Amino acid sequence: MSFDRKIKIAPSILSADFANFGAEIRAIEAEGADWVHVDVMDGHFVPNLTFGPMAVKAFRPHVKTVMDVHLMIAPVDPYIDAYADAGADVLTAHVEAGPHIHRTLQAIRGAGMKAGAALNPGTPAEAVAHLLDLTDLICVMTVNPGFGGQKFIDMTAKIARLRQMIGDRPVHIEIDGGVDPKTAPLVARAGADVLVAGSAVFRGGSVDKPEVYGQNIREIRAAAEGVWA
Repeated sequence: MSFDRKIKIAPSILSADFANFGAEIRAIEAEGADWVHVDVMDGHFVPNLTFGPMAVKAFRPHVKTVMDVHLMIAPVDPYIDAYADAGADVLTAHVEAGPHIHRTLQAIRGAGMKAGAALNPGTPAEAVAHLLDLTDLICVMTVNPGFGGQKFIDMTAKIARLRQMIGDRPVHIEIDGGVDPKTAPLVARAGADVLVAGSAVFRGGSVDKPEVYGQNIREIRAAAEGVWA
């Protein structure tokens, strides 16, 4: 995964058809997805339970772009090698998930993956001020993590502050939660470049109607890129 500061759309497969993940992944990639976002939840750090390393390993052969794995779990460190073995390209851990996020990011990079640090809505940008040389991505949560389909929380001031802090470092700012054609321009204007979208991508489509996924992806991308033009 090379650094490329263009708008990237990363559909969250949490909104896909759980009985047909392989076909869903192939469909969104064929229709223009840049990354595939996998939300890992443990029922402890967040109030939901989703995918473990075995599921992520099963997704891997279908992902031809970038598999972006977002760990909403605590603790993180005991599972880093398992997600590396499963084939994650990017592994993101929450700043709030443990006392030693610096060590966690070192371990993620040490396992051969790109390292991300995620911030819940109540966590300030300054929480990653001393981590920016260890990160490839900062994920700004614009919902409280745990469930898809929530209402967008405006974090544009935090995003702008992060972009200022990052400076010329090759660090992506990813937005996760409530991204659609209305909110995409707000976060892109503030400095975000990776947009996670679940229901806004998968709504109305299916593996039998993948063109709907493509239309949804294009609408989000166009809305975001419009403010960069």
